[in-house]
Amino acid sequence: MAKTIIVSNRMSTSVSRSEQGFTFTPSVGGLATGLSSLRKEKSSLWIGWSGLPSDTLTQDERNSIATTLRSDHKCVPVDLSTEDLEKFYYGFCNNIVWPLFHYFPTYVTYDDEYWESYREVNERFFERIKQFLEPEDIVWVHDYQLMLLPAMIKEHEPQARVGYFLHIPFPSYEVFRLLPWRQELLRGLLGADLVGFHTYDYARHFLSSTRRLLGYDHDLASVRYENRMVRVDVFPMGIDYERYANSINLPAVREQIAQIDADRPAERIILSVDRLDYTKGIPQRLRAYERFLERNPHYSGKVSMIMIVAPSRTAVPQYQELRREVDELVSVINGRFSTIAWTPIHYFYRTFPFEQLCALYSEADVLLVTALRDGMNLIAKEFIAAKGDTPGVIVVSETAGVARELSEAIIVNASSVEDIAHGLATALDMPAAEQVERNGRMQERLRRYDIHYWATDFIEKLESAVEHQQTYLSKRLAGSTRRSVANAYATAERRLILLDYDGTLLPYMDRPDRAVPDADLRRLIVKLTANRNNDVVLISSRGREFMTEHLGELGAGMIASHGVWTRRAGEEWEQLVPVEPDWKSELAPIMQLHADRTPGSRFEDKEYGLAWHYQGSEPDLAFIRVSELRDALLSVSANHNVTIFEGNRVLEVKSALASKSQAAATWHEHTDYDFILAAGDDQTDEELFASLPERAHSIRIGLGMTNASYFLENPGELRSFMGELA
Repeated sequence: MAKTIIVSNRMSTSVSRSEQGFTFTPSVGGLATGLSSLRKEKSSLWIGWSGLPSDTLTQDERNSIATTLRSDHKCVPVDLSTEDLEKFYYGFCNNIVWPLFHYFPTYVTYDDEYWESYREVNERFFERIKQFLEPEDIVWVHDYQLMLLPAMIKEHEPQARVGYFLHIPFPSYEVFRLLPWRQELLRGLLGADLVGFHTYDYARHFLSSTRRLLGYDHDLASVRYENRMVRVDVFPMGIDYERYANSINLPAVREQIAQIDADRPAERIILSVDRLDYTKGIPQRLRAYERFLERNPHYSGKVSMIMIVAPSRTAVPQYQELRREVDELVSVINGRFSTIAWTPIHYFYRTFPFEQLCALYSEADVLLVTALRDGMNLIAKEFIAAKGDTPGVIVVSETAGVARELSEAIIVNASSVEDIAHGLATALDMPAAEQVERNGRMQERLRRYDIHYWATDFIEKLESAVEHQQTYLSKRLAGSTRRSVANAYATAERRLILLDYDGTLLPYMDRPDRAVPDADLRRLIVKLTANRNNDVVLISSRGREFMTEHLGELGAGMIASHGVWTRRAGEEWEQLVPVEPDWKSELAPIMQLHADRTPGSRFEDKEYGLAWHYQGSEPDLAFIRVSELRDALLSVSANHNVTIFEGNRVLEVKSALASKSQAAATWHEHTDYDFILAAGDDQTDEELFASLPERAHSIRIGLGMTNASYFLENPGELRSFMGELA
């Protein structure tokens, strides 16, 4: 029976040591809550670190902890030593990934030793997973500590259904490219069948990085990676909505509300709740509040900020400096504006329990969230859920992931003190009816897409991604289908083999001088043509001159210029269709202009066609230019009988009369072949596949929707298969 394996840096149960022994504390965090339904499955497991360094435990203690975790909590611990925590967690994760992914590159400490520790710990997690992993299992990997893990799992067990979710931002390509180990991390993530992010921006940045750094294109957010389609999607993480919405009914919360009312610091309350981190924009928030008090003296004595800052990474110098800055700003603002009866900021450097937070959510007039960069920020969602039908306003920075969902909130620029101050004034002056109406719309949204829906949605999309992938993989020429085609070839007496050249027999090259057949390819073609039962036809968009010079002596028939010219082995070239490319003079300047405007691209004037190659161009710019060029060509080609189509990073124009399928038909329609095989890689080859008799065997090079019977991943695989046949 397939099981669900959840993998994260920390398990759903934490272990601590006391004088009485070990204490096992289940997590009440959002992730553990959201995955509770999955964990109810009999065979589910949660794999992660226990919370205690392994070198502080004896072997007997480790065994005892592992036994209790497995039997009572369905958890499996991974041992991490003090050194691992120093290099893997505090080093690579928190001194490299965390600041870089949050757009603080100056805080990054690039260290090869940290990287080696990160890789080694990911391998240790994999070794632990491998002890329990079986085909068809669901493995859901979480967060930035384990970005190499999906590929390790998929390589070991290709049938496993692997999902990955990143709980922090994924940065833009320009930032991500700074990582020396950028390609290794991308390949690690692409081991998953589904890669999930909080927002569309993060997904877009990831897709851009895979295309620019690895060269893998994507179609409708699916990355064509090696022999698989990796789905990339957006899953904005929710909260346990009902828990916060119903908190007002808890006696402990009601007691806290009564206490706040009795000791209310001011008529209006601005609430700020954050972990101490440079990504949260706490100093900017305080300066904006100071500016607000300057700009709005009529609020003096009438509004107070309750600021809760949870301690974090207290041993890290950057965090120590941040705390000093926050302490000083609070002191300056209170010293400047306080009166005997009023203190503008009530500052708490500690965590608050659930009941106190919910009471503050209920009583606060404004929640102020000014993260400079935040993956999601669930505090904002908790505040909205806890408000019920009472007034309250969120002021949230546009760089917090949650801002994409809470469009009814007041959205501000976290770097602008003036903008935040103005947002505070707007929030405090907003009519109560409007506040309730805005919150109602957000509450409906958050109620529907809560933490439980989030987890279910991800798993459903993972299952769908795997099923979708199987529709492609079922066409892979391997195993029994490979043997079937080989047997059909071996028993046939008259064979036609139609082989596209560029992108099929060798990788596509944008320059003719780079597309010269290598010695191994020449030998393969000669071997195929030497068999008197075979008619081998080489097909190309290139002209007769190239074909004659480089392929003419190999004994194969040839189709050139997309089907304008054909030549049977040992005979002269024959023009199949009467094409007069008078349209070229009108369209060529347009394509040349786009080549000049797009660094890395090149215009090629072919014998009966035109091509704009953009293999060497910046992908996002090329994407824009392709659309522009297509529109420009369509606008001037209406009076010409031409076809515009895209190939492998090339946009081509050819006469509509020229057709590979029609040229190939001059062979198979006039000869009774008992075996036909065709191979190609682009749109023009799809037309050829569709036109062949039903008994034909067709092979697409590269994964994707196709008319072909089968697919192979690359030209090397096709050449290997053709070598087996020959």
